Order: sequence, then structure tokens, then C-alpha cells
Amino acid sequence: MAPGRFEMQDIDVPEPGPGEVLVRVGGAGLCGSDVHIVHMKSAPFPFPMTLGHETAGVVEKWGSGVKGLERGQRVLVAGIWGCGQCRACLEGRENACEYWARRSPVPLGPGLGFNGGMAEFMVAPARSLYQLGDLDPVQAAPLGDAGVTPCHAINLVRSHLRGDATVVVIGVGGLGHMALQILRATTACRLIAVDTDAGRLNASRAHGADDTVLSDAHAAATLLQMTGGLGAQVVFDFAGVSPTLALANAVVATYGALVMVGLGTGSLSVVADAPPAGAPKWGVTLIRPYGATSRDIFEVIGLAQQGKLKADLERHPLSEAPGVLTALAEGKVRGRAVLVP
Repeated sequence: MAPGRFEMQDIDVPEPGPGEVLVRVGGAGLCGSDVHIVHMKSAPFPFPMTLGHETAGVVEKWGSGVKGLERGQRVLVAGIWGCGQCRACLEGRENACEYWARRSPVPLGPGLGFNGGMAEFMVAPARSLYQLGDLDPVQAAPLGDAGVTPCHAINLVRSHLRGDATVVVIGVGGLGHMALQILRATTACRLIAVDTDAGRLNASRAHGADDTVLSDAHAAATLLQMTGGLGAQVVFDFAGVSPTLALANAVVATYGALVMVGLGTGSLSVVADAPPAGAPKWGVTLIRPYGATSRDIFEVIGLAQQGKLKADLERHPLSEAPGVLTALAEGKVRGRAVLVP
């Protein structure tokens, strides 16, 4: 893959080096980030590159220095590969890797600087593999991003998620429908799902939403009415476009939290003076989370093993990857699309 071009090519099976593992890919999820990368005019990492930052599979073989693995073990591949040596990485926060902080706008990972999982085989650092137990690698693949990214975002605002809190989730597609399940499994909050798609809103009930609101010109007024004029203690925006950010800003409560997870091209004005119309209310916490920590990954796998977290997914042969990417870009994929070699 290169900027503006996404195609299938035959390449050699990679060999794992010291500390690395060759993974036979079971499933690789497609993400809105992949669409974004393909349509970049330039990118902060080398090309050509195999996409796929949402991958699960089985251990095939490994290089020197790797211990504790067995051939055939089911594993989830972490979506961020830090240096493994700085303070943040040693604390399990590779999404805050100090090595990458000096060299890149964001920490890199498979399909985001390194060859990813949209292939039959991929090589990954041994420390970036998490055991899945009996989970199906195809079903588990979306956990690597669609599961762990919202889990990390949720964990960053745990102090706001008391039992009487109202939480608004804007955008209940690939990541949003997983966020609802995590919130339902780990909090007693009132959950309100917001989307432009009536079908997604209907499905969100099964994922834990207590109420749903169609995202239209009346959505802000409706949400404020539902919260007694106060707004929601936490608003998650999984779209990140200007209309959703404006909606999130309009309905977050004073001293609430607005969590901007989606990677749309929207913007939100913040000023230090008394808030003019359109600026965040007093005391609002603005958070832009990225990736996940090892703790988040373990939590998501645990929820999946308990049957409390499961992605709605479409399975497609790897050979159909270009067409599936187009469908995703056109908004025709519900939940998550997973490529199966």
C-alpha cells in the first residue's frame, strides 16, 4: 500500500528476528484509520507498507530470545509498538512511548509504520502479543483497536462514571458499539446512543444503550431535555467531525468530560477568557486519547472471554480487501469488517 493506492501483492513470508514472533493471521480488522491512511497525500512513515493494525492469529515460530510461547497459541497483536525500554513502556503505556514522542506525532505500530496484519503472516515483537485463550481469532481481531481504544478512553474518565451519571456515546459504529458494551459491563451509568443511522441506533439497544437519539438538527435540544437541562457528565465522540464535536460540546455538563476519540477533521474552539457561544463550559475536561495500555488490553480480552464484549462483524476473504475498504469509506459496513486469509 502507498498513499492513494491500496492493492493486493504477493510478498515473501517474513522471518522473525531476535525477540520477534511470526504470526499466522487468523483475522485482520479494517478501520476508518485505514481509509484515512490510504487517502493521505503523504504520511509520516515509509511506503510501501502492509496495512492492518487490528490483528489476531496463532503463533507460527519465533526468533532467538523469545520464551513462554507455543506453536498454535492464539494471540492478539497490540496495535502500538513502543521501544519497550522507556519509563512509559515499562509501565505498560506503550501508547505514550518516549522514543516515539521524540520522533513521530504518534507512536507507530503494525499497519501504522510497520507491516501489519492484512496478510497471511506477519512478524511482531513478542512483548506485543497477548494470549487469547479459546477466543476465535477472527472474532477477536477487532479487540485490537475497536475494543481497546474505547476501553482506554473510558478508563481515562472513570472518576466521572459514577452510578448516577449520564453518558452520551456519539457514533455507534465500529468503536462506538464496543464502547457501549464496555460501559454497560463496567458501570451503572445511563447510556444514550447517538447516530445518524437508525439501524445502528436499533442495534445499540442490544449493546447496552438505555436510550437512543437520532443525530439531527434537534439532537442537542433533545439530549438537554433528557438530562434536565444539565447535560451529560461524559460525552464520547467516536466520529470527530465538526457537527459531532459541536453536538458533544453543546450537551456536556459543567465540569463534565468530553472525550474526542474519532479521527474526523472537525475542530473545537477553546479560549481562556469567559466562554463565548460555542466554547466548552466551565470546568469541562477535554481528552484526546490514543491507543491503549497493556491494562486496557488485558481488560478487553477478559470481557470478551466472559462473553460481555463481542464485535458485530462481517467476514470477508483477504482477496476482497480493496472492495471492503471502499465499502467502509462509503459507510456501508456495520460494526467491523474482518479480512480472513
